[in-house]
Amino acid sequence: MTRKLDPADRLVIATHNAGKLREIAALMAPYGMACASAGELGLPEPEETGTTFVENALLKAHAAAKASGLPALADDSGLSVAALGGRPGVYTADWAERQWFEGAPGQDYKGRDWYLAMGKVEGLLCQLGSDVDRSCWFSCTLAIAWPNGAEAVYEGRVEGTFSWPPRGTMGFGYDPVFVPQGRTVTFAQLDPEEKHRISHRADAFAKLVAAQFGA
Repeated sequence: MTRKLDPADRLVIATHNAGKLREIAALMAPYGMACASAGELGLPEPEETGTTFVENALLKAHAAAKASGLPALADDSGLSVAALGGRPGVYTADWAERQWFEGAPGQDYKGRDWYLAMGKVEGLLCQLGSDVDRSCWFSCTLAIAWPNGAEAVYEGRVEGTFSWPPRGTMGFGYDPVFVPQGRTVTFAQLDPEEKHRISHRADAFAKLVAAQFGA
């Protein structure tokens, strides 16, 4: 039987990113869950040593639950490109980190340069030829961990096509090059409410809600 969250408990969101806290806290609010981030509580950030989204999400959730004594929710997400064997995948954010030979870090969160990351994917696809398969998908894993070691995992996914050049200014990360299936515009061109309705995170969160707050 899946353990259920208790609305009387405070839920730790295992992130130091204020924007991510706001997004997840807003999703949890209708279910009576008060949220605090790992950053607000002064919890350390564990090193993400997993090789899958599930491993990293669980690692972060368990670390926050153990340190806080409260249930904790973590997510790990990224872009996978079919023709690149699923890369960048779990290393999605790493591709946005500049190496010493690529100049100074960008100005985005933690020095990440997402245009650089998108360009790396495009460069590899171009090497494979003009008729390369550009299908790709975003994945999101949400993991809940309790202080006693119990855990629950929910996975979401949205299919799409890698498009070049980047289009739109309303998204973040790889959103400007991701055209969701059935659409002609990128995630960064979609109204944010529409994007959140069809996104990989929305898919994972719907599964979490059904399991944790359903009848």
